[in-house]
Amino acid sequence: MGVAIRTAGADDRELVARLLDAAFQGDPVSGWIFPGEEERRTLHPRLMAAFVDIVLAEGRVDVTEDGAACALWLPVPAESADGHDEEDGFAQLREAIDPGNERIELIGRLTADVHPSGRAHEYLWMIGVAPERQGEGLGTALIGAVLERCDRETVPAYLEASSARSRELYERLGFELVERPLDLPDGPQMWPMWREPRPAR
Repeated sequence: MGVAIRTAGADDRELVARLLDAAFQGDPVSGWIFPGEEERRTLHPRLMAAFVDIVLAEGRVDVTEDGAACALWLPVPAESADGHDEEDGFAQLREAIDPGNERIELIGRLTADVHPSGRAHEYLWMIGVAPERQGEGLGTALIGAVLERCDRETVPAYLEASSARSRELYERLGFELVERPLDLPDGPQMWPMWREPRPAR
């Protein structure tokens, strides 16, 4: 039985933000951005909601029909800027969410620095599955639906894996490490990964 997927709209904002918050509360990168437990409980949901707002405005949010998983995609044109717009956005997020937390801005600068440029591609910004539903293949179904379209339209895809577990999933889906992992200062690694479109069989 397939997984029913739909495109989220503005009415789904709270659902998607709550889902991402639950999925990423224990994520190594989220823990690096908000190292204090109370701070993470309070501020992490606001950061996830801000991410949802950005992608609802500029990209596409896919969600499973049962609301257990979501994926945030941004189309990146070949002539995209060199990452400074993204960095400015993270500076604004820092100011709005936690002005004293330089890591909100730093994560944007570091990921922009390693983001490939020069070719149009689909950017999987985030994918979240409700903790109690992980391991059921929902994330694979969400990504697979977009990768099928990427293959048909010969468009590459890009993401940054934030954990070793997610990196393994992405490798199974055809993503490969771009040069080397990104080492966050005094923190975990991230894995920038690229996938070339696969020819139709």
